[in-house]
Amino acid sequence: MWIVLGAGNGIGRQTSHALSQAGAAVVCVDVDPTRAETVASEVDGTAMVADVTRRAAVEALFADISAKVGPPRGLVDIVGMPVIGHLDELADEQWARQFELVLGHSFLALQIGGREIARSGGGSMVFVGSNSGLAHMAGMLAYGTAKAALHHLVGSAARDLAPSGVRVNAVAPGLTRTPRLEAGLDDGAWRRAAQHIPRGSAATPDEIASVILFLAGDLSSYVTGHVLVADGGRVGTIAGSVTSPPQGSVT
Repeated sequence: MWIVLGAGNGIGRQTSHALSQAGAAVVCVDVDPTRAETVASEVDGTAMVADVTRRAAVEALFADISAKVGPPRGLVDIVGMPVIGHLDELADEQWARQFELVLGHSFLALQIGGREIARSGGGSMVFVGSNSGLAHMAGMLAYGTAKAALHHLVGSAARDLAPSGVRVNAVAPGLTRTPRLEAGLDDGAWRRAAQHIPRGSAATPDEIASVILFLAGDLSSYVTGHVLVADGGRVGTIAGSVTSPPQGSVT
């Protein structure tokens, strides 16, 4: 059984479908009850609602899953919204909230979820990072820093959990056509962004879900502590430089 945190939309929804099509039972977790229930109904899964930035909520979530669905064998974590702004513009509250959304809940998922997956005999955990955590991008100071820290957390947690048979990896997408970004960017913005991507286009949620499925399954059984970049070749053209992507170029 697989748990998808942030299952209600975009990459989370497509990942739930990909796991289901691969034969997994899926628990679709979202902070929005309607979204969780909608996706769960699409994949014949189980809907659960939780604010995964709170320790008590995460502990209750895993206890509920174990009692009602069964022992988990894997987890995918897609939760994380960007705070966009220049260094001089960011308030303390925005900085703290960004790390809570990106890093704090991932620590809880790894500590609490990793323990439960280990008790189930081992499995796999996949987190969604970002190419913003691999290169310096204008407006992405808080988000990129938090994602870079997430990438490090994934590698360190992989070492700690390896003896328990739990693999931990991350995918680092670039600009992806999620419903949120589709609503926020017009056709001109998408065309301008595509000019900076060697592949020539932004990713679709199902393309990122396919990478997640690879890291989740047995085809990557000897892979752990790895951050797999899936951004159409963009990070290789900007690593070490300061760039100015459109504000929507986040995952």
